[in-house]
Amino acid sequence: MAETRIHPSAVIETGAEIGAGVEIGPFSVVGPRVRLADGVVLKSHVVISGDTTIGEGTVIFPFASIGEVPQDLKFKGEDVRLEIGARNRIREYVTMNPGTAGGGGVTQVGNDGLFMANSHVGHDCRIGDRVILANSVAVAGHCVLEDDVIVGGLSGVHQWVRIGRGAMIGAVTMVTADVIPYGLVQGPRGHLDGLNLVGLRRRGASRGDIAALRDLLADLGRGSFRDAARHRSEAEVSGMERDVLDFILGPSDRSFLAPKDI
Repeated sequence: MAETRIHPSAVIETGAEIGAGVEIGPFSVVGPRVRLADGVVLKSHVVISGDTTIGEGTVIFPFASIGEVPQDLKFKGEDVRLEIGARNRIREYVTMNPGTAGGGGVTQVGNDGLFMANSHVGHDCRIGDRVILANSVAVAGHCVLEDDVIVGGLSGVHQWVRIGRGAMIGAVTMVTADVIPYGLVQGPRGHLDGLNLVGLRRRGASRGDIAALRDLLADLGRGSFRDAARHRSEAEVSGMERDVLDFILGPSDRSFLAPKDI
């Protein structure tokens, strides 16, 4: 592990835990309850505050603000946390907030994510592994983004929305309802526009898997998503179909984004 390097102009408050091989650049500020794992890199002018843990090998670029108090008027200073996993790339001006008492008290970000410039992760969110938020994406409070989700630039995700694993959100899209796993959503007011074929191929989905998902999507389009999913779940289905069915039948009181013609 490389030597820990802290620029003389950086402010490391008493109580902060700094791992081996950490690099902290000029004019960065690390609060007293922050824990930086081995190999974390903070470029210049990074602010890490609150009860915040950052996993091994994560790199945070200039002017990011990580762990500052939630943007929730109900927040009254309660003890809350932000947990960020390993090997993330958190670009310029990104903001990530901890949880609130009303949402469980913790915001969680997984491993190997890319959070591009000006993106935001709100309070009480749960972000999976290998998630990509493009430039200026805003994810509101209490959202769940499962593994391998991609959200295009300038898009917004409404509070409490769930986005299933492997789904893709197009640029300049407002997501107001849940998105099924492997779905493709795009438009100023997003609608389900088929499957995220690019993502499915990247993850090695077979032609059979993709054909089964297309067939499932056609079935879901014939009525209520939950009713169709309950009926379909009684049959034997593949792993990816099961991902979609379990997501639809999971705990949520929100509706689902559907194709335009439903």
